[in-house]
Amino acid sequence: MRGCFTSHQCVAVSDRGWKGIKNGELLRLAEGQFDLFITADQSIRYQQNISGRRIPILELSTNDLRRILAAASLLQSAIETIKPGEFRQFEIP
Repeated sequence: MRGCFTSHQCVAVSDRGWKGIKNGELLRLAEGQFDLFITADQSIRYQQNISGRRIPILELSTNDLRRILAAASLLQSAIETIKPGEFRQFEIP
């Protein structure tokens, strides 16, 4: 995904050494260091209290990289318009 968003810094959980950290703690860490949290975990809104978060959360409908890359321009638009604290589901065609 990094190649699609050259005007943004994209960092994977594994790049930060955060692999294995549960979503609640992961959101807390990300909130202090990033402007946006993108996930393909469709359970995050049920498993975590996302209300009151400052970091916007963009939930992708798939983790299929081919489909995500094909929808890069649509995804870029969603990234540019999401607001702080907003939770948004993004349907990948």
